[in-house]
Amino acid sequence: MFRNQYDTDVTTWSPTGRLFQVEYAMEAVKQGSAAIGLRSRSHVVLACVNKAQSELSSHQKKIFKVDDHIGVAIAGLTADGRVLSRYMRPEAINHSFTYQSPLPVGRLVVHLADKAQLSHYFSLMLFYNLPILMCYIHFT
Repeated sequence: MFRNQYDTDVTTWSPTGRLFQVEYAMEAVKQGSAAIGLRSRSHVVLACVNKAQSELSSHQKKIFKVDDHIGVAIAGLTADGRVLSRYMRPEAINHSFTYQSPLPVGRLVVHLADKAQLSHYFSLMLFYNLPILMCYIHFT
């Protein structure tokens, strides 16, 4: 009933007490495919289900290499996954160049969370509609 007035911003509540943008993000995650990660002492494996939306479309890449030691699998909208992977790669390269050491995955997660939070805080964009599975290998 009030949907057009209250679905343009992530902080606007409808009169019925709903955040439509949050509901849209949850629905987009439900429409995504599965992603799984397996870990052993020496290896990490990421796997995703690739499903085409129709017979005329092709499969889209769901696993991205961020750095030599960090990989990412996405299970939601691939467009958001590509945006975030394009953000993570320069972060890893800049850290490696500046500190001559690989970027710790915890710091990369913090950078990613800060990017998402600042975007929502200033109402520059809507939610990223994807669950993300990040893995790393620690070289000793």
